Amino acid sequence: MASALVLWLAVYLSGTWAVDKGNFKTCDQSSFCKRQRALKPGESPYRALLETMELTNTRLTLQLINDNNKVHLLLELYRLQGNITRVKINELKPLKPRYEVPDVLIREPPTDLSLLSQDENGVVLSLGVESQRVIISARPFRLDIVEGHEVLMSLNSRGLLAFEHLRMRKDTCRFSQDIMVLSECLIFLFPISPASPLPPLSTAKEEEEKVEEGMWEETFKSHSDGKPNGPSSVSLDFSLPGVEHVYGIPEHADTLRLKTTDNGDPYRLYNLDVFQYELYNPMALYGAVPVMLAHHAQRTTGVFWLNAAETWVDISSNTAGKTVFGKMLDYVQGSSETPQTDVRWISESGIIDVFIMLGPTPKDVFSQYASLTGTQSFPPLTSLGYHQCRWNYNDQEDVQSVDAGFDEHDIPYDFIWLDIEHTDGKRYFTWDPHKFATPKEMLQGIMDKKRKMVAIVDPHIKVDSNYKIHNEIRSRGFYIKNKDGGDYEGWCWPGSAGYPDFTRADMRAWWASMFAYDQYEGSMENLYTWNDMNEPSVFNGPEVTMHKDAMHGDWEHRDVHNLYGFYVQMATAEGLIQRSGGVERPFVLTRAFFAGSQRYGAVWTGDNAAEWDHLKISIPMCLSLGLVGISFCGADVGGFFKSPSTELLVRWYQTGAYQPFFRAHAHLDTPRREPWLFGPENTALIRDAVRQRYTLMPYWYLQFYQAHRTGQPVMRPLWVEYPQDPATFALDDEFLIGRDLLVHPVTEEGVRGVTAYLPGKDEVWFDVHTFQKHNGAQNLYIPVTISSIPVFQRGGSIIPRKLRVRRSSSCMEHDPYSLYVALNPQRTAEGELYIDDGHTFNYEKKEFVHRRLSFANNLLSSVDLAPDAQFTTHSWIERIIILGASKPSKVTLKTAGKCFTMDSSR
Repeated sequence: MASALVLWLAVYLSGTWAVDKGNFKTCDQSSFCKRQRALKPGESPYRALLETMELTNTRLTLQLINDNNKVHLLLELYRLQGNITRVKINELKPLKPRYEVPDVLIREPPTDLSLLSQDENGVVLSLGVESQRVIISARPFRLDIVEGHEVLMSLNSRGLLAFEHLRMRKDTCRFSQDIMVLSECLIFLFPISPASPLPPLSTAKEEEEKVEEGMWEETFKSHSDGKPNGPSSVSLDFSLPGVEHVYGIPEHADTLRLKTTDNGDPYRLYNLDVFQYELYNPMALYGAVPVMLAHHAQRTTGVFWLNAAETWVDISSNTAGKTVFGKMLDYVQGSSETPQTDVRWISESGIIDVFIMLGPTPKDVFSQYASLTGTQSFPPLTSLGYHQCRWNYNDQEDVQSVDAGFDEHDIPYDFIWLDIEHTDGKRYFTWDPHKFATPKEMLQGIMDKKRKMVAIVDPHIKVDSNYKIHNEIRSRGFYIKNKDGGDYEGWCWPGSAGYPDFTRADMRAWWASMFAYDQYEGSMENLYTWNDMNEPSVFNGPEVTMHKDAMHGDWEHRDVHNLYGFYVQMATAEGLIQRSGGVERPFVLTRAFFAGSQRYGAVWTGDNAAEWDHLKISIPMCLSLGLVGISFCGADVGGFFKSPSTELLVRWYQTGAYQPFFRAHAHLDTPRREPWLFGPENTALIRDAVRQRYTLMPYWYLQFYQAHRTGQPVMRPLWVEYPQDPATFALDDEFLIGRDLLVHPVTEEGVRGVTAYLPGKDEVWFDVHTFQKHNGAQNLYIPVTISSIPVFQRGGSIIPRKLRVRRSSSCMEHDPYSLYVALNPQRTAEGELYIDDGHTFNYEKKEFVHRRLSFANNLLSSVDLAPDAQFTTHSWIERIIILGASKPSKVTLKTAGKCFTMDSSR
């Protein structure tokens, strides 16, 4: 094992090896996935026992029975406010409680439900929204959600509901000498109705279920995974009539529109440390958000599968593989088959707990999901600037040199980062005593320039009796346990490491307290945090992660795996808030994530490579995250592994400058790549891209404020704003920032032109660099040079900018604003301006300015959107640029009851 670990580390450190897919399971190697996937569509063995139905004004409950093994399940149905339906299915009387995910929902949603009709075949319930109803069919069990005569979604219509009940090992039962234990074993081996007598032994023997490989124990490579209560997986199918396009379920390095999986593996959701990952396949990566959106021209819906165990998602479609010509031929020949997408969710353990978000618009689905899991945290304004990182800056002198290099070359930045080498022997919350001997002096130096630092704090803790953090965690019993009750240990960067149990609230509270200035020695208020390796990464574990039979109190790791990174970031963010007495907003970057992670900070797309396809894939990866609530996303500019060509590096800066999280990062063994190391011409190109980012900081900040308030994504696919335009449904090489900026980065080598789709039949778009106007609803060919970043402002919008770019965003705080007013064909425009202090929670106390800006009838005016809010700013409106207007003869400014008139010649 030790020699294998040394080899693994050598390969990782070399940065020359692409991911070995053999280190990670396929569906066939995951016993529960293989077992569930072997079930084919057909008549379901489950039926609803309508006589057990109980209905209140908040929920419906009834029992389901599997006619094959007589296992009883409990179905719960809720209609939630905001056009959401919740369906829960659990064992009626499980051998022990099954895991239900805590802490992800921000509150228990309010409910309402009413019965419309019932007969021996089923039940019809009102969903309270126009003509929406739920129809529960009894034999076989099926649930349909309909609106008028249209079926919006069906559950178990393909008969793939499967719920493996907990049980005791047969050999344990067979050799028990205690008749009471024997009776209990029989009950759980052969579940029956509580009113029925225990079957005779001969009958029970005849009804024994088939034992398949992997049900009680499975192996992968050299690792064994025992299952003391046997198989426990759950599965349910969803049918989506009229739908050809589905999105979401990040994280995968794949296209925005999800592909069908009939001829390959399902999409996998299982947080893993997969470095230099392959592209365009459904392999699991660092994070997992079990949310899928379905869209067609008339409606958007969503499915939120609240389960933290390993999960696989199968997708099939009756239009898969058909070309546009083929679909037209079907139409000409009179084929009336309605498009349909079928989705099947399979999880290893837990229960079925699913939220069905019925839209009907994309923005409705975003609001519905936000009402369940919260919105994107409102980040400090400075975190929207540029971040400079590598593994690793060598010492304090290196940090000072890089910092000075940005000033020398007139390139702004806000954060410089330190990776694992800054610590004392990979002991987090410490500093290398030789290379970073005076961290406060270093931090004060960058603070004097109004800049900040991020230092890494990973959740694997070096096992060392001289290390305070380890000793405290061990003495408090906060480490995850192995199946035998001892502290779980694995290998990571420090060598032998323990893993704190972040599922425990007391552990999280203690972790948060370690960020206090008197605990984290050398830290200051301008030091923020990066949580890496929190899948968790275990170098000598199965699939480079933790053994599934490790224990978190009463729960196996298999039940909670995808939550681990979520909890690490939660505790870290709370620590940064607490250290300031609850005043300052935190900034925490995480690699692993789950539903709800948006509440705690930013994510990035992990260990990418300096390749053109990795640049290209960063767009759909971040778009997918935005669709499921995580707006603060970015990719390592330049690629983490390998060395980019100068052209690729420049193009990556140009792309990253228009993505929400803008950070350059590089592997330990790559050549240095600070922006000024590639010749004056390339330095100028990178400088220009970074400066474009800084001029748009007011617009970025506004978009994050709106995302925090509403749940709408900052970086969004075109179909979100143009939901009835099929030309937008599969686009993932361009995107919108908010609704008013369209970006089509150049992501291919050596091209002299790109084609951008400008949406909106009756709209116009303005090139932000030349101000040239273009009509919407067209594919526009754009000649490009190495300096080109195709960006367009929507006619009808007003975008605030700050044109005086300084060394950091904090230095620009009091600078004036310029308003770019782009007129639509009706010669009107509208936008917003939001201003607060940029770093505290005082906006929650109504300390901000939020105004709507409008241009109509040749008059630019503003309206206070929060009249009860108060905030004083030293900034002012310096310049107004009107795009699409003819030259006026005069301009009149009205302010505070005064008028100023200016001739156009002035």
